Amino acid sequence: MLRLSRRMLQGHARAFISSNWAGLALSLAVAIVAVWLAPRLPDLLPLPAMVIALLIGVALNPLAARPLFEPGMALAVKRLLRIAVALLGLRIALGDIVALGLATALIVILSMVVTVIAGFAMARAMGQEAGYGALAGAATAVCGASATLATATVVPQYKGKEADIAFVVVAVNALSTLAMVLYPVLGAILGLDERNLGIMLGATIHDVAQVVGAGYAISPETGDTAVIVKLFRVFLLLPVVLVIGWYFAARTRASAGGVAGEAAAKVPVPVFAIVFLILCVINSIALTQPALAPFYEPVRSFLVAVSQWGLLIAIAALGLGTSVRAIAALGWRHALSIVATTLVILVVAGAMIALLL
Repeated sequence: MLRLSRRMLQGHARAFISSNWAGLALSLAVAIVAVWLAPRLPDLLPLPAMVIALLIGVALNPLAARPLFEPGMALAVKRLLRIAVALLGLRIALGDIVALGLATALIVILSMVVTVIAGFAMARAMGQEAGYGALAGAATAVCGASATLATATVVPQYKGKEADIAFVVVAVNALSTLAMVLYPVLGAILGLDERNLGIMLGATIHDVAQVVGAGYAISPETGDTAVIVKLFRVFLLLPVVLVIGWYFAARTRASAGGVAGEAAAKVPVPVFAIVFLILCVINSIALTQPALAPFYEPVRSFLVAVSQWGLLIAIAALGLGTSVRAIAALGWRHALSIVATTLVILVVAGAMIALLL
């Protein structure tokens, strides 16, 4: 019996490897090239490895659009992505978030809520899929590319979804880079002190890298504040993903009606999001125990690196599955929607900083 079970397991393992290795290997190769290329780009064109991986993947779509690569690419975009997002929880310490204070927390939460709603509203006004509104709203409200990928796991499949995801990832990076340059100047014009400027940068810039660049270019205090506020937004990825998932499930139930609707759309509870929260708590406790540092820090650093590579491989696979033609067909309405959500979070957060701080 034991031999039979072992043979079955070995058979399943061989089948798994034989069907997925090609797509995973191609996605990993794209991710490696992106990591190598990122620091070698000219200063006038600073692109993070995640965006480079996406662009290379899109360029290689004609090669990847073969049955050989599809299973491995699908595995990366679905399962590997969830693991990588869950491990992001190890970057967050709840004590730092609590230290922000109630007023700052209210600024961040309210501006995020309004931004997600604005994403749905703009999609409806532009005649786009509600799924695109969710992707644009979450990417702008939470943390750019990572939030886009996480939200994609609870947005129902629709025609053009992959192209929408790719477009949002590229757009939020471009807007974040622009914000990194312009927002410090705007803060100076508004007369914000170093702490409040850090709050504004952390509450409004989409990607963590650009928050770091904008904040520490001003001062250490501004940089520290901006990063902590940004990590609070990352922490709120869990409720944002859950609420968006529940919204789409409720829509499906309402459209299907009655018992059939309940069977068609169960409320999603993403396991990766729950693991994300658990790891936040574990990280917060472990960081307060000096005796654990020699053992915990290497493990944490390794898992954070696994998370980064998982996200890179997943977004490379997403790019490989997306054609240039599909992205080019999106048009100006997609750009207008995400620019609008970017302006919404800036205006709401800025107004609340002026009122509450």
